[in-house]
Amino acid sequence: MRRRYIKRNIERELREAAEQFPVVMLTGPRQSGKSTLLRHVFNEKNYITLDDPFLRKQANEDPRLFLENAGASSIIEEIQYAPDLLSYIKMDVDRDRSFSGKYILACSQHFPLMENISETLAGRVATYRLLPFAWQEANLPETLNVKECFEKLFCGFYPDPLVHGVESGRYFSSYMNTYIERDIRQIMAVRDLTLFQNFFELLAARTGSILNLNAVSNDCGVSFPTVKRWLSLLESTGVIYLLRPYYKNLSKRVVKSPKLYFTDTGLLAHLLRYPDAATMQKGPMAGTFFENFIVIEALKHKLNDNAKVELYFLRDSNRNEVDLILESAHQHHLLEIKLSKTPRYRFAEPIKRLRPVFEKTQGTVLCFAGEHYALEKGIKIAPWTYVYELLDVITD
Repeated sequence: MRRRYIKRNIERELREAAEQFPVVMLTGPRQSGKSTLLRHVFNEKNYITLDDPFLRKQANEDPRLFLENAGASSIIEEIQYAPDLLSYIKMDVDRDRSFSGKYILACSQHFPLMENISETLAGRVATYRLLPFAWQEANLPETLNVKECFEKLFCGFYPDPLVHGVESGRYFSSYMNTYIERDIRQIMAVRDLTLFQNFFELLAARTGSILNLNAVSNDCGVSFPTVKRWLSLLESTGVIYLLRPYYKNLSKRVVKSPKLYFTDTGLLAHLLRYPDAATMQKGPMAGTFFENFIVIEALKHKLNDNAKVELYFLRDSNRNEVDLILESAHQHHLLEIKLSKTPRYRFAEPIKRLRPVFEKTQGTVLCFAGEHYALEKGIKIAPWTYVYELLDVITD
């Protein structure tokens, strides 16, 4: 199968960082396109992967020789397999701080390695995170109807099913086997992988909901501390995203637990065992899939452009809730996400009720409306693609 390269939005950030820092680190979910991206952007550098057992052994047993063989400028992938190598990289770059972009590092495990980096390479490394393709990145049209949109959501945004034509069901079955056998076994001693799979699927059924770990623990039949560890594992490997609640300068009565989303709707559809896009679109979680998609698109924009925007949701003690808050330069934009082609005034009610909480804010209902509709000053209904325009404006 012939593979083709599609430009990633994060390329500019990586190039600029490599001109200013001796080390650049790229993390992200397995198979999100990190290797292809780095080999394209830094094609003049020597490429090394610690997936190679011989190189992994050398990196752990003789790190000085490994770095000498790596050459003056290199890409080292799966760096999590040799965490002690970071100390030797630090000593190497400290000998000549004028050499920018000397090491480009990549891994599929964000949090465990970041702890080592914060201690070892502080001030020497620029860190980035790559998720599967964003909608605009893949040059997908913005005028799709609901049916066509759900066909893309069902396929997902990993390179193989989206770009290279791999059948999504076959792809995600293989992905799950690889993920559980490699990442789960290597990071954490999970004794019962079947139980972990059940936990994974329980989380999928709670997508878009405020996370109650006690309920998950009871339903899964594992202890609360184990559920917390497993959840951190899924977050650290980039499979899930926890959207934190907004509570700055607000009453302590607001909800403090995060909302759960999956970083890819195709994987989510696989975990929930949807056979096709039509069934997914007509199912009870259709609105949740659409909300998940929009939230993760906003996250991808933030990560790819290193944008100065924070993402939150807000629910007060009266259960008034806004799906997504974009905070930038002390301004807030409140978003409600609705899977509907027919604009309704009632869609904006949560925004109206929670808008007075903020000093400077605007609100938008994102749906499949064909055009913009002003509801009142500062609140409107817009096509869901307006989220891209909005993100560009507030982070400019």
